[in-house]
This record gives sequence, structure tokens and C-alpha cells, in this order.
Amino acid sequence: MRNNLQWHPAHLRAHRDLSPTVREFEIRPEGGVKAWSVGSHLNVRVEIDGRDETRSYSLVGLPDPEVYRIAVKRAQPSRGGSRHMWSLETGAELAIGEPNNHFELAFGAPEFLLVAAGIGITPIVGMAQLLAAKGAKLQMRYAARSAAELVYAEVLRGVLGPRLKTFCDDSAERLDLAAEIAALGPRAQLLACGPIALLDAVRDEWEHAGRPRADLRFETFGNTGHHEAQAFWVEVPRHGLHVEVPADRSLLDVLNANGVETLFDCRRGECGLCAMDIVSVQGTIDHRDVFFSGQEKQEDKRLCACVSRVSGGGVVLDSAYRPD
Repeated sequence: MRNNLQWHPAHLRAHRDLSPTVREFEIRPEGGVKAWSVGSHLNVRVEIDGRDETRSYSLVGLPDPEVYRIAVKRAQPSRGGSRHMWSLETGAELAIGEPNNHFELAFGAPEFLLVAAGIGITPIVGMAQLLAAKGAKLQMRYAARSAAELVYAEVLRGVLGPRLKTFCDDSAERLDLAAEIAALGPRAQLLACGPIALLDAVRDEWEHAGRPRADLRFETFGNTGHHEAQAFWVEVPRHGLHVEVPADRSLLDVLNANGVETLFDCRRGECGLCAMDIVSVQGTIDHRDVFFSGQEKQEDKRLCACVSRVSGGGVVLDSAYRPD
């Protein structure tokens, strides 16, 4: 059973390249911009090989009364979403959802540390701008593969000054998460967004430091894992289904396309609505979500169908959906 996502007409007002791999889009909804808070994302309908799919992109910066701003990294290889977005020209018609937030910023903490890597910078920009405007005690750490990929660095330097530190892989600069966390005062809040490897490291260091889990918030962009995406098979005995999941499609999309309708919302491995029971697995589950704990991922009892994959085989699942 699919979620009740409502689509609204919009058009692309403008776009600009922020780097060789990141493009920013200004989307103007025909019915006007809805109120949203920093950390929100926007669902966009994309066409991939003749079929409609949904992609979720973080809204960038502070709310604008005229447009939504998103930034899309051109993925290589791509499941098709970034390829579709990069094919759009100014004036193109779009179908979008309404802003939704699973990455809320709470203002009660005495201190904040913002951590972003790669395209994970997109929800963090607005957080930095808003916290700085409120005079919050704040530090930010921003990592990318190269200086050219620090796409919002100049904007952030103008807001944060020396409170921003950047790290580039091609300069052998490394972010020392343990030291950054150790420097925080009691009840400081850390907000992070980036690839799953970064988020796993953040969570491990946070727990190792004995920090309260409630003071750590994070979000992933849902398309990175510990293994390269490859095709795998999935079996759902209750529905008599055995089918292949191609490398460029999600398990969730393949299940829905084959009649095993699965509830979902975020499509980013955050909300857990699409979680399914694992009966058995051949190969290795690549848990790409941030919903389950590290211990739960090691147990391999459940997975998030929207982002998780299998390397070296396939998986047998049980679905909560029962056909009439």
C-alpha cells in the first residue's frame, strides 16, 4: 500500500552549476510556496526509462517566498533521478510534493556542531544560517573530495567565518570526529548529513564518548552504502515472488512494481515505514539506512526496502502487505 503523496504542479525557474557534479535548481510551485523549516526535504517526480518514480531532495538555505531550492549531485552510476534532473531546462514542468521534515533542528541546546560531507551539505546550509542569525554557539565541519566540491563553502564562510573548517580528500585532510566531539560541552547537539560511512562513524564516536543519543541528529541522502550497487534477487514466498532487483533500481520500487505494495514515506532510510522482515539472506545485506541501530543491522532481522541492497546474492523477505 503506497503512501498518499499529493502532487502539485511546478516549473523550473532557473538552475546553475555549483561544481562539475552539483547543480542547484529553483523550483516555483504554481500554488505558491508552502511554509517549511530548515532540514526539510521535497519529493520530486522524475521519469526514468518511461516510468514515474519519486526522488527526495533536501531544501537548501532559508525559506524563500517564491521558490524552493534544491541541489542535485550527478550520480555515477545513477539510478536515473539525477540524470533526469540534469536533463531539465529552464521552464520545464515538474510535479512536486509538499515540504516534509524528518531532520528537525531544535534550538534548546547550549552548543551545536554541524557536520556535512559531499551533497550532505544541502540541509546543513539553512541550519548554519539560522543558528548563526540566532547567535547560537556553533561550529561547523564540512568535508568533500576536493575544494571544487565544497559547493556552499563561500556562503557558509560569510555566515560563520572561522567557525567553519573544511576538509578535502585530495589534500589528505581528515576530519577527526573523536576530537571534535570531545571538545563539545555537556548537552551539546550534533547534526550531521552525508554518506552512510560518515554517519556510522559519527554514531560510533558519539556512543563511544558516552553522549546522550537524543543529542545526535543525522540524515543520509540514501544512495550510498558500504558496497557498490549491484543486481540481486529478492524472494517473497507469501506472494510467490522471485525477481531480480537491478543495480539502478531500489528494492522498494521493484516490490511495488510486482504487486507487493510496501508502505513508504521518506525514501531515504530514515523513517522506517518500509521496514521488512528478513527470512534469510545469501550474501551481505548493505544496510544504507539510518533508522536501525548498529546492533540491529548486525542482527540482519529487518531492512529498509527503500535504500538497502544485497551484495553477492539475494534475500528472502516477509511483507506485512496481504493481498485481498
